[in-house]
Amino acid sequence: MAAAATMAAAARELVLRAGAVDLEEEEGPLGGGPGLQEPLQLGELDITSDEFILDEVDVHIQANLEDELVKEALKTGVDLRHYSKQVELDLQQIEQKSIRDYIQESENIASLHNQITACDAVLERMEQMLGAFQSDLSSISSEIRTLQEQSGAMNIRLRNRQAVRGRLGELVDGLVVPSALVTAILEAPVTEPRFLEQLQELDAKAAAVREQEARGTAACADVRGVLDRLRVKAVTKIREFILQKIYSFRKPMTNYQIPQTALLKYRFFYQFLLGNERATAKEIQDEYVETLGKVYLSYSRSYLGRLMKVQYEEVAEKDDLMGVEDTAKKGFFSKPSLRSRNTIFTLGARGSVISPTELEAPILVPHTAQRGEQRYPFEALFRSQHYALLDNSCREYLFICEFFVVSGPAAHDLFHAVMGRTLGMTLKHLADYLSDCYDAIAVFLCIHIVLRFRNIAAKRDVPALDRYWEQVLALLWPRFELILEMNVQSVRSTDPQRLGGLDTRPHYVRGPWGRITRRYAEFSSALVSINQTFPNERTLQLLGQLQVEVENFVLRVAAEFSSRKEQLVFLINNYDMMLGVLMERAADDSKEVEGFQQLLNARTQEFIEELLSPPFGGLVAFVKEAEALIERGQAERLRGEEARVTQLIRGFGSSWKSSVESLSQDVMRSFTNFRNGTSIIQGALTQLIQLYHRFHRVLSQPQLRALPARAELINIHHLMVELKKHKPNF
Repeated sequence: MAAAATMAAAARELVLRAGAVDLEEEEGPLGGGPGLQEPLQLGELDITSDEFILDEVDVHIQANLEDELVKEALKTGVDLRHYSKQVELDLQQIEQKSIRDYIQESENIASLHNQITACDAVLERMEQMLGAFQSDLSSISSEIRTLQEQSGAMNIRLRNRQAVRGRLGELVDGLVVPSALVTAILEAPVTEPRFLEQLQELDAKAAAVREQEARGTAACADVRGVLDRLRVKAVTKIREFILQKIYSFRKPMTNYQIPQTALLKYRFFYQFLLGNERATAKEIQDEYVETLGKVYLSYSRSYLGRLMKVQYEEVAEKDDLMGVEDTAKKGFFSKPSLRSRNTIFTLGARGSVISPTELEAPILVPHTAQRGEQRYPFEALFRSQHYALLDNSCREYLFICEFFVVSGPAAHDLFHAVMGRTLGMTLKHLADYLSDCYDAIAVFLCIHIVLRFRNIAAKRDVPALDRYWEQVLALLWPRFELILEMNVQSVRSTDPQRLGGLDTRPHYVRGPWGRITRRYAEFSSALVSINQTFPNERTLQLLGQLQVEVENFVLRVAAEFSSRKEQLVFLINNYDMMLGVLMERAADDSKEVEGFQQLLNARTQEFIEELLSPPFGGLVAFVKEAEALIERGQAERLRGEEARVTQLIRGFGSSWKSSVESLSQDVMRSFTNFRNGTSIIQGALTQLIQLYHRFHRVLSQPQLRALPARAELINIHHLMVELKKHKPNF
């Protein structure tokens, strides 16, 4: 309804402003109809207003024409005058209806007015209350900020007071001497746990008092006297206790390790003395060094003396060298010669002393060995003595570091103050023994024992013995080199003509020269096998010199034989014997094994040629000459050799079997090692087959192909079958 009223008002205003004719007198649609035959022309209007008003009317008309309701009315062809009247009637009806509704609802409207008035009053009061509350909040915010500032200041004062209280509490606790502390220090035995606890408390209080005195705290004077008296009492009791423990080491047959271990439980006692009474601590340390130094020296000297009594009675002397014979005359009062001098050149079971199981085995007990009439070589005694020394030294070094609170150079100095005399005595005894020792294997085993013990000490983190190990090696190495050089010189100076009893076989019962090569083989294999664990270049050099001298010695002895065949048999037997012994212990790629293997192969090949020369020398010579002629292109010269070839063919066919049989028997008689003899026979037969095969090829030349004697040649395959029958099997 409101939209219709608006549209009618707009239409009416449009018509009035356009200057149309009286709407009540004319009827008909706009632009035509009974009341208006022609379109209304704007120029026919009576315009009484000024030009400004006309422009405004045009704008208003244009705006109303663009209204949606006006557009709709114009589009449907509604008469705006009637439509306007109708709208006015509708408006009047609506107005009257609204007035009636208002009158009917007057009471409600009055009541609503009263309610609105009351609400305004309530809202006004709430506004006043909120304003007051807002003002109160602003004052509370300022009060909160004030309280925050006061709280921060109070918190700072609290922390300061707590810090002061804590420091004052520490100061008071450090200065106050409780009755339990006094009672424990004065009355409790030092072995009770409460004495140790209160001693630690006393040490802490004494340190605190010293610190506060340095800061100028006057309250320290109140407790200084009490603490000093307690300290003196504690020092006295501790001194008596530790000295008593140290004096217990001096009792005969005492296991000093037991009281030494017990002292470790009270190591804080020495720390207390070190911090509060250095003079007493120095006294205890000196007493310990003096006592334990004598104990170790006494035990070591006694054990070493009893240990040397179970050494083998037969020891090597200066004449027990590789090139010196047992026939050397000695004086009436001289010591008896070794029953078997090979013991000082043969390793045997002696090498087990450096095995992992034997190296750290329990030490020897001399009186038990004496009751069982057991005897040991020097290296076994050396191992037992130095293992005991190593074990005790490691334990002593660790005890010194832990109990006396030392490390580095200070620990080394204190250790050598305790063990110095014992180590010096041991070195002197070793030097005296080595001055008359000629057992190179024993000395070399001792060197390797030291090398292994040095590694064990390093694993136990005990460097205090490093200098001692170097001193021992400085004694052992020169002696070992001297003994080795003496053996080298003995072999070099040996005169084969003085040996007598020459024999081509190497076994030691066949002559003194055989014992020399056997000794070398055993001795060299022993040193090589030991040296493989800790290689030493100097040892290899000395062994190389010894090998050269032995090779020269073997050549000098071989030269004493009249025939080359006997010389070769002698060389092969000795090289084979030495190689066999070396390969039992040394590695296959060692220099000694390779050197003798090359010598053996060369002499074996030469012996095979020497062996084939008597029965088959003519055949060998002809084959070599013929092959040379063929190679030079002079094969025509073979035509004049028919008679010689015929003789060789018939001679070989008639005598080869007996010659091979004689050859085999000769080889087996000449070589004690049947395996070596078998190898030589096989090599000789193989070379004989190759020789006869070459002979066949020479006879196949055109110059000798028509030779009638070729029919008498033995077939190669038949010869091989027959020769296999002569191959010995072992």
